[in-house]
Amino acid sequence: MKQGNDPQLNPTINDIARVAEVSLATVDRVLNARPGVREATVQKVNQAIADLGYVRDTAAANLARGRVYNFVFILPSNKNEFLLSLETQIEQLNAGLRHERTRLSFVHVAAFDPVALAVAIDAIDVTRVDGVAIFGPETPSVRDSVAHLKKNGVTVVSLVADIPSSERDHYIGVDNVAAGRTAAQLLGRFLGTRRGEVLVLTGSMLARDHLERRLGFDEVMGRDFPHLRVLASLEGRDDPGLIERLLPDVLSDNSDIIGIYSSAAGNEGLLRFLATEPALENPVVVAHELTPLSRNALSCGLFDAVISQDSGHLVRSAVRIMRANSDRMPINMAQERIRIDVYLKENMPPNAVPNWEANP
Repeated sequence: MKQGNDPQLNPTINDIARVAEVSLATVDRVLNARPGVREATVQKVNQAIADLGYVRDTAAANLARGRVYNFVFILPSNKNEFLLSLETQIEQLNAGLRHERTRLSFVHVAAFDPVALAVAIDAIDVTRVDGVAIFGPETPSVRDSVAHLKKNGVTVVSLVADIPSSERDHYIGVDNVAAGRTAAQLLGRFLGTRRGEVLVLTGSMLARDHLERRLGFDEVMGRDFPHLRVLASLEGRDDPGLIERLLPDVLSDNSDIIGIYSSAAGNEGLLRFLATEPALENPVVVAHELTPLSRNALSCGLFDAVISQDSGHLVRSAVRIMRANSDRMPINMAQERIRIDVYLKENMPPNAVPNWEANP
């Protein structure tokens, strides 16, 4: 008979040991997935846990062992607003989780550099870190480094850009193919029957999130808006200065650009170009991530729509999932689903920001 529903009869590890006819030390090894227990004994203990309705108090167990969770975020070193927002969220959550014996930190690696990313992953001290959240490209060297972490019992989640061919435990971010499809529908419908060219700005086609957004974008543009010609992706490496330098040459080679999809960061360079380039007559622009810069671009009419994901939700979800995996507890995936948010000028959350043109 299950006893877990009665607060006066909450089962303990002593009850598990009695029912399974094993020692307390054996129960402890099974609960903490430590080696040295025969499979048949593990099954007996797990059956006793199920029969008794035992629910482990992980907080009390961790407190008793003096355990502190240590989670590391590996982020690109670009200083765009979205990455700065992620860093701010990590710092704020770290301060709020001190009473829960959880420490968060982040390290930077060169953007779009898989070798540097693999080196940073390999530098993680697996004896002191419980989980790692990785925002970076998917390559064989990165997959090997992730496998090294997993072999040593470290939880790994991919953040914003997935690494599905690796042994990572979970991906945390929007469905980037769906985000690209959404951008195409918005841009195509805003353009209506106008005919012309559409420019796609991306960071790097080595980045899976950027590649997936382009795939989704092309799918819908080809299917629903064949009268629009989508140009090859312009890779700006999320560098505003580089983007601003590249755009004049693109415009000189393609004089009929009526729409722009900015699928990555580096919007500052695009906005400076739009503010000073008279040859572009009110192109429809769809961009990514709601930041002070893109919010003001919506207000000023330089952007028509922004597709976004909540940076706070990304960080909180990563921490919850890494903690659950560390404790071998179930994960509420409905809670962890990152939504695709679409913002227009009319539905932006209130937030006072300086005028972009006066503060580039």
